[in-house]
Amino acid sequence: MLYFYISGWKVTPLSATGSIFSSRYLALTVGIILAVMAIGFEGLAVTTVAPVIAGDLQGLHLFGWIFSAYLLAQIIGTMIIGRQIDRKGPALLFTIALILFAVGLVAAAIANDMYMLIAARALQGFGAGSMYTCMYTAISLQYPDHLRAKILGALGTAYVLPSMLGPYVAGVIAQTWSWRYVFWGVLPILLVAAILSMPVFRKLKMPPAAGKPESGVIGLSVLLALGTGMFLSGLGMLPRVLGIALLLAGLALMIVPLRRLLPAGTFALRPGLSSLIASRGLFFAAYVCTQNFLVLSLTETKGLSADKAGLIVASAALSWSIIAILQARWDAADQGRGRHKRIMAGVVLMILGIGMLVWVPAVHVPLAIFGEIVAGIGIGLAHTTSGTVAFTLVKGGQSGQVSGSLQFADSFTPGVAVGIGGAIIAISQTAGRSLEGGITIAMTFCVALVLLSLYASGRTRRVQATEAETSAQAIS
Repeated sequence: MLYFYISGWKVTPLSATGSIFSSRYLALTVGIILAVMAIGFEGLAVTTVAPVIAGDLQGLHLFGWIFSAYLLAQIIGTMIIGRQIDRKGPALLFTIALILFAVGLVAAAIANDMYMLIAARALQGFGAGSMYTCMYTAISLQYPDHLRAKILGALGTAYVLPSMLGPYVAGVIAQTWSWRYVFWGVLPILLVAAILSMPVFRKLKMPPAAGKPESGVIGLSVLLALGTGMFLSGLGMLPRVLGIALLLAGLALMIVPLRRLLPAGTFALRPGLSSLIASRGLFFAAYVCTQNFLVLSLTETKGLSADKAGLIVASAALSWSIIAILQARWDAADQGRGRHKRIMAGVVLMILGIGMLVWVPAVHVPLAIFGEIVAGIGIGLAHTTSGTVAFTLVKGGQSGQVSGSLQFADSFTPGVAVGIGGAIIAISQTAGRSLEGGITIAMTFCVALVLLSLYASGRTRRVQATEAETSAQAIS
């Protein structure tokens, strides 16, 4: 059966536009895939070489800021750029973001002290968050609905694959030459990504922005980053009084920006985009937390080497990559009608997979691998499909805002959740519990997050079903 999609008043055969690698989309597809791979490799590589960097620059006391600076700047970049794209278009903003990320790479490569490195990481975080927001916006504008599942699946694979090779490659580079070459090595990939994608970005046309420009976005974003920094710092100092004070103060600063910057009704799980963003943030946070604490469990309580623990965690990345590709085929087969079921199935599989890893004393290598594979299948289904659904809910002139919300869910909630999980482990040990007991409680927290995500996902059903029906009427 030959399907068609409608673009404006033009009806085009699906066979002519059925691939994200067709001539019409090839440059943008390859360009943004390379950009995602560059960001993913750099982020995961830094995790491996960070201890070496801190030791070489004599800044072990600032170790945590290697990651915190990136996260906090990413929050600011995501929120600010997400609001600006709808009025200025993605081309200029993507160029600025790419340049900032590249400058951050160079600054990190030549850093002679930790303060310069931390500033470089902040530039990288701002650039990465902004680039992702611009790329999501380009997907919303350039690709028709029946191709979005494919390109999002490809981007998921492009980000996940570095998690299997990045840490190992970074370790080899650091041991053979220097950790500085980890940053230099990303630049050529970024250059090729820019050459391929920038011409397409310049041709993208934004629909008229809806409503008046939102005021105070920069101030709100900075306030949110400041509050998040205080909150995470406070978590690291618990149960001391200063830690509690910082935590409460940070939480107070975060409330207003979150309510203003996220889609209205996100905290109330309002049906539609609001509950979808909430669900995505919760299940992605649970996934990231699980990876962190599983590695800690395998190395510190089971005695596995870091490379073996990394291979076990990579099993989730592999299953994620495979399912991210397959879900695009399923989406094409049912014309998007089964998207909500795939999100729900993915979250349920995450509950099962993470649930297998909760009781740390019982977790051995075979169970860890199986649990990771199941969790990887779940995140591969839910994460990619939720992005596709979000773009069907975009209203005129709000592509950038929705793209920013998607990227925010992928960066903010995991950072906060990992901080909470780390605090749980620290407090449990202070209370006299074993490390195994603390990790078990932290893993239970991950299960609670994904259970709440399942409830939030259910709230999107009615709205998503309506959108799928409308889309199916257009594709026939």
